[in-house]
Amino acid sequence: MKRLLIVAHSPSVNTQALCRAVHHGAEHEDIEAVECIVKTPFEAGPADILACDGIVLGTTENLGYMSGALKDFFDRSYYSVLEEKQGLPCALYIRAGHDGTGTQRAVESIITGLRWRWVQDPLIFRGEWQEAFTRQAEELGMTMAAGLDNGLF
Repeated sequence: MKRLLIVAHSPSVNTQALCRAVHHGAEHEDIEAVECIVKTPFEAGPADILACDGIVLGTTENLGYMSGALKDFFDRSYYSVLEEKQGLPCALYIRAGHDGTGTQRAVESIITGLRWRWVQDPLIFRGEWQEAFTRQAEELGMTMAAGLDNGLF
């Protein structure tokens, strides 16, 4: 059984909907051998990363940067997982009121340092809320879980 960890900062109704959509996609009925764990950045830590086979990160854009909660998660986890989890398949989604590029760059620099492996380009949900965001988030969760289930990453 593989384990997919979703670490998402979800302070609003819309960001909670995104996290639920990723989780729903990861638990698609055709995915048989993947356990999905959802935690906030404050709940998750190094032990969760060490126990997972893939990770989806979710954050809001805060002042052109990742949420303080996600930064705290990285601060508490970085050195404890640096050597053991190189190559960890990862994905990112950002709920951005503006363009999200500063947030993307900040997370990408940490992921580069950790030597984790992107399975797809980050999803940036920009501007006003759109119902299509939840469909895209669900597809992200399904892609990650299906890839783990089939041994693609």
